[in-house]
Amino acid sequence: MTQTHMAREVAEIPAAAERFLAQTRPEVTEAAAVMRKLDPSLIVTVARGSSDHAATYLKYAVELLAGVPVASVGPSVASIYGRPLRLAGAVCIGISQSGQSPDIVEMMRAGRSGGALSVAITNFADSPMGAASNHCLALQAGVEHSVAATKTFVVSVLAGLSLLAEWQQDDDLRRAIADLPDALEKALHLDWSPLAARLSRANSAYVLGRGPAFAIANESALKLKETCGLHAEAYSAAEVLHGPAAIVQAQFPVFALGVEDAALSHVVSTAERLAAQGADVFLTGAPAKGATLLPSVPNLHPLVAPLVLGTAFYRFVEELARRRGFDPDTPPHLRKVTETV
Repeated sequence: MTQTHMAREVAEIPAAAERFLAQTRPEVTEAAAVMRKLDPSLIVTVARGSSDHAATYLKYAVELLAGVPVASVGPSVASIYGRPLRLAGAVCIGISQSGQSPDIVEMMRAGRSGGALSVAITNFADSPMGAASNHCLALQAGVEHSVAATKTFVVSVLAGLSLLAEWQQDDDLRRAIADLPDALEKALHLDWSPLAARLSRANSAYVLGRGPAFAIANESALKLKETCGLHAEAYSAAEVLHGPAAIVQAQFPVFALGVEDAALSHVVSTAERLAAQGADVFLTGAPAKGATLLPSVPNLHPLVAPLVLGTAFYRFVEELARRRGFDPDTPPHLRKVTETV
C-alpha cells in the first residue's frame, strides 16, 4: 500500500533533529545566554495538545536539572478572561507547531507585557507567535502533512532540552543531545509487535510513566485516541494507584514507559502490581514479574531516553492504526491547525 504521510514523517525524525541542531544553534545560544543573565526563579509554559505534552516534558527536565519550578498557564487567562499576569523575572516559553492559534499568541503577548522573557518554539519563525516573542527557536522540521504531529513534537522537545543544556551549561546533556539523532534512528527499528498484537483488538488502555516519561505517556495516549480510535488514558505510575487502578482487571492492557532513571524501580513495582491484578502489562526499561518486556535503546541520558521511546512509539502507532483499519493521516473531526481562543 501507499506509505502514509505519518510514516514518512516519523522516518524523517532523525534528520529533522540533526537539522535543528545544525541550523538553530545560534538562536538557542543567544536565548540561553539571556536566561543565564536573568537567572529566573520561575518558568511558565503556554501550549495545547501535543505541544503541551512537550511542555510537560520540559517541565520535568528543567525542574530536575535546574531546580527551577515550571508551571503551565492557561491561554484563556489572556485570550478570554483578559487577566494580566505578573511575570517579572520569569521566562515564558510558548510551544506551537504552527505558531498561529490566537489564544497561544495572545498569552505570549500577555506574558511579555507582564515582564517575562518570552521564547517561542515553533516550526514557523515568521508566525504570529514568533513575532510576539523575544526569541524564537525555529524547529526546521519541514512541512508536516499528517494531522498527527510527530517530527514537530520530537524537535519541540529537543529545542527545549537544547535551551536547557545551554542555559545550565551542562556538558553531559549537551553530549546526549549531540548523539540524539543516532539514538532516534535506532528507535525506528525497535520491535514492539507483542504490544501491537494486544492493542489491535483493544477498546481501552492505560499508558504510564514517571518524570519526563509521563509526558511521553500523555502523548502516546493522545496518539492512540486520534490515530487508532482507542480510548487510552495516561497516568503517572504513582497516580494510577490512587483510584484508576480499581478498573484494571483481567486482560486490561497497560503500557508502562520505563527508562534508566531514579523512578525506574517505582515503575516496575506498579507494573508488577497491575500484572498481579490480571492486566496485560507491557514495559520498557527493565523486566517485571508478569509483564512483557519491550526493547528500548540502552545507555541513554535519562533526560533524552523518554524522547527516544516516544519516537519508537510513533512508528509503532502508525502501523497499529493501519492494522486497526484507520488512516492515521486523517483522524475524524480533526484538522492540522487548530485555532482556539
